[in-house]
Amino acid sequence: MPHHDVTIRKFASRHDYAACVELQRDVWGERFADVVPPTILMVSQRLGGVAAGAFDAGGRLLGFVFGVTGIRDGEPVHWSDMLAVRPEARGTGIGRRLKLFQREQLLELGVRRMHWTFDPLVARNANLNLNSLGAVPVEYVVNLYGETGSSLHAGLDTDRFIVEWWLDEAAPPDSRAVGEPASGTASGGSPTAMPLVPVTADAGPPAIVDLTCVAGERGLSTAPRVRVAAPADIDALKARDPSRARAWQRMQRLAFTHYLSRGYRVSGFEHRAPPADSYYLVARTDR
Repeated sequence: MPHHDVTIRKFASRHDYAACVELQRDVWGERFADVVPPTILMVSQRLGGVAAGAFDAGGRLLGFVFGVTGIRDGEPVHWSDMLAVRPEARGTGIGRRLKLFQREQLLELGVRRMHWTFDPLVARNANLNLNSLGAVPVEYVVNLYGETGSSLHAGLDTDRFIVEWWLDEAAPPDSRAVGEPASGTASGGSPTAMPLVPVTADAGPPAIVDLTCVAGERGLSTAPRVRVAAPADIDALKARDPSRARAWQRMQRLAFTHYLSRGYRVSGFEHRAPPADSYYLVARTDR
């Protein structure tokens, strides 16, 4: 799909809002309990929210982004609640364009900080959020959303990273973008890592945390730098081997809750083309 044939704009009509609701159900499933209704999409824009879509030349909605703005620590902060792109439009840069449009809208309002969540098991979304946009994971939350009724979430808890994105800092060049997210919250390419916090070059190779560590915290490395694995394709794994998908989630939960509570921070992401696994770079920052 040609890049120039896609228009990014705010939702402006009842038809736009209805198309967004339809797309939510297409992506998250008919039983999804957290669909945002047309009225909320509409009124949120009156109070600093963003509800915008990517439309093809015929006016069909290909993807959307939605978020609300509030106050935290005395400053305006935006929470980006949903981002989705239709399967046939993924891999064309639409997800990144929607996030950058959202950023522009918020900067005009004086908002400098944005948060959102994503599933750490989904490597393509980690690549978009960390490498393509430059967001930083600041918290790992166990089963954040609980039971949503979504077919996307079936079989696993909704463990999520909360990321922070400072909007007045330039996003990385578009060359870092590799694909698109599979659903709300991209593949391929050679391994990349964008340092988000300093990592010392003389600390030795990082230890690797993968499925061999699911037995308990005693098996986790105390090295100053570690790499926490993410499966090549968690969606395919859930369909093929649900018990192994759950084991992957237990491993990540163990690793991230352990390290982030001990002065470590996610410092980058090595995205590898499937069937290879990808890796979060995690570094101790209290030295």
